[in-house]
Amino acid sequence: TCASPSCAEDPDLASVFDRFNAEGTIVISSLDGQKTFVHNEVRAKMELLPASTFKIPNTLIALEHGAVGNGTEIIKWDGQIRGMDVWNRDQSIETAFPVSCVWFYQELAKRVGLNTYQDYLQQINYGNGKVGPELTTFWLEGDLRISAYQHVNFLRKLVLRQFAFKESSYDLLKRIMVIERADSYTISGKTGWATKTDSPVGWIVGYVDAKNGTWLFATNIVMTKIEEAPKRLQITLEA
Repeated sequence: TCASPSCAEDPDLASVFDRFNAEGTIVISSLDGQKTFVHNEVRAKMELLPASTFKIPNTLIALEHGAVGNGTEIIKWDGQIRGMDVWNRDQSIETAFPVSCVWFYQELAKRVGLNTYQDYLQQINYGNGKVGPELTTFWLEGDLRISAYQHVNFLRKLVLRQFAFKESSYDLLKRIMVIERADSYTISGKTGWATKTDSPVGWIVGYVDAKNGTWLFATNIVMTKIEEAPKRLQITLEA
């Protein structure tokens, strides 16, 4: 957490949230952990539902456990109309991750199991490490919680590949996490929106590879309607 002179409440970051009329937090930290910027440290320590940001570790866990063999292995759509049009078709990890296809990752969860998730979450020290009670929804409305600070700490170990996952799994995840690529930087991350909770929260977490190094970020805002979704990325990019 914010415990050194190199880390302090940042008025410039606060002004970004003010301009977007958003209540939330952001933590930005260098890969080596020597420099951290934060807005709203109290909220940055709050453990909240991860929603679809959990697809980051979930992808690695599913690949490691053999729920699917690789990023292109297809799981057939069952024909049930759900959520977004892009969900309603056959999916692989490479297609499901970018569009945050819920049913696909719920099918992976059935193949992994609660006990296996429990073991992995303890190994990677992810949030509060609690799974359940429901296998297919614990990251959407169940017991799992994570804070912005915890996200950044997890992402640091992820980028440094300090977890015991296969290199091929890391390589695949790195590829599908890319949000924007330019000459001088690449932004990688994942959004999420937890709605079935007393505290609806919109997330975007990830990292930026730039000329001055790699920077980790975790942003969350109070998000009660879908029209507010673009703010997550807009605030983060400006920050």
